Amino acid sequence: MARKKQSSVPNRGFRVADQIQRDLAELIARELKDPRVGMVTINAIEVTPDYAHAKVYFSVLTGNPEEATEGLNAAAGFLRNGLFKRLHIHTVPTLHFLFDRTTERASDMNALIAKAVSSRAQED
Repeated sequence: MARKKQSSVPNRGFRVADQIQRDLAELIARELKDPRVGMVTINAIEVTPDYAHAKVYFSVLTGNPEEATEGLNAAAGFLRNGLFKRLHIHTVPTLHFLFDRTTERASDMNALIAKAVSSRAQED
């Protein structure tokens, strides 16, 4: 029976993703000057097991999500270089920015629920 190889440090992938999330948020807020990227929130990071790639899920408070995606992906090399200086790991992943629609969906669902509740209250 083949055993799955145990990582030398448990949950390292989650800790690396968490540190990348914190450092990226700071880099974007303080050092990224692209006008397409407004107020961005990093929601989640998924890192591949070999740390070669990271999907960065973000949302925007103000501005156009498509423009923010373009700006972040254009600045991915700059941000990766900034991470390389901060993180003490052998491989810093290539960053792929994806707009996260979770907050939009949650808002839409809340509106639907409120509408259903109000229509039901009117019927009673």
